[in-house]
Amino acid sequence: MSVTAEEVAATRDWLGQYGPDERGGMTRLLFTREWLDAQLALKQRFEDLGMSAAFDEVGNLIATYPGTDGTGEVIATGSHVDTVVQGGKLDGALGIFGGYLAVKDLIETYGAPRKSLRIISMAEEEGSRFPFVFWGSKNLVGTVPASDLKGVADAEGVPFTEALTESGFGLRTSAKSGLDDVKAFVELHIEQGNTLEMEGKTVGVVNAIAGQRRYNITLSGQANHAGTTRMCYRHDVIQVFAEIVAGSIAKANVEGDPLVLTFGHIEVTPNTVNVVPGHAMFTMDCRHTDKETLVRFSEEIEADMARIAAEHGVGIEIDRWMDEDPVPMDTELVSLIEETCAERGANYRVMHSGAGHDSQVIAPHVPTGMLFVPSIGGVSHNPAEDTDPQELAEGIDALAAVLHKLAY
Repeated sequence: MSVTAEEVAATRDWLGQYGPDERGGMTRLLFTREWLDAQLALKQRFEDLGMSAAFDEVGNLIATYPGTDGTGEVIATGSHVDTVVQGGKLDGALGIFGGYLAVKDLIETYGAPRKSLRIISMAEEEGSRFPFVFWGSKNLVGTVPASDLKGVADAEGVPFTEALTESGFGLRTSAKSGLDDVKAFVELHIEQGNTLEMEGKTVGVVNAIAGQRRYNITLSGQANHAGTTRMCYRHDVIQVFAEIVAGSIAKANVEGDPLVLTFGHIEVTPNTVNVVPGHAMFTMDCRHTDKETLVRFSEEIEADMARIAAEHGVGIEIDRWMDEDPVPMDTELVSLIEETCAERGANYRVMHSGAGHDSQVIAPHVPTGMLFVPSIGGVSHNPAEDTDPQELAEGIDALAAVLHKLAY
């Protein structure tokens, strides 16, 4: 039971036909022609394997190979088919074509499974075309109300609901879901970071997806002449920003892994060489796998920011616009995946995911686990996103072995 690197590379490139852009990346956005062509091509591949395949109301593609035990219980795998703008061939896609190759290998080696095997090609995860994420998985676990889509449009002004209906889909009204009777869901994904590569590991067993708190912070000081305003009389927002960043990063380093803290964007006014800046807006992203630690640390940083601003006579507004709890993977499933990797002699490590995935939406409803493979240079969301095909094959083989344990 194994797939070859050559088979993996060919299947990767086959799916990569749908959405290449003129600048060398992949752009396969929700409800575009490229997205629909990819879903239809996948549907044909699944059917050629003997799976029944159909779209649900919202655009998720559900393919099932029936089990023989008569219980109707399902073991599922999959990921999302959409990409970011100018992305690569692996983010999301690996979980779909890798799931297909794993199921294909199992059927060809062992025949029909006892429990049904299912591949779910989720409609959307990235939020790249519309400012709405996890459209696919959110509709698998519940119904997204029309009110959540009010005013949601792409950069060209096309409303989400218009693109939805023009692609032949609509809002979910059925009580049925692609997760019905699913007893376990396992997602294969590229790491999108460099931990596995740096540590020389070929497989990651994910035990949790980090929670995230994201902020927009606004500082209001006083713009003034850079030559005539003495340092002691300034209300300089960049001085405040610098102290906040330096102090916060120092605290993050003391806190240590798995906490990460990022100041990723700043806008300064008037943003010129000879004026003390009087206004700034910057962002902060804080992540951790433990909710209590995430809340404690981020609230300490909020208090520090308020104190530093006050010391310099600068106004501050702290807008925490995202507050997502960490999501643990199912402990029994994580143990089974780790046990399977150990039995196979896989060069693996247990780790958390710092990025968000469909699995975090599914995990509160269905026992869920994840497998990672390395990302070369830790690069993702980029045309240079890549993984050695042999390492992709090792991840797919690990997925197949886990599915074998669960379904056979």
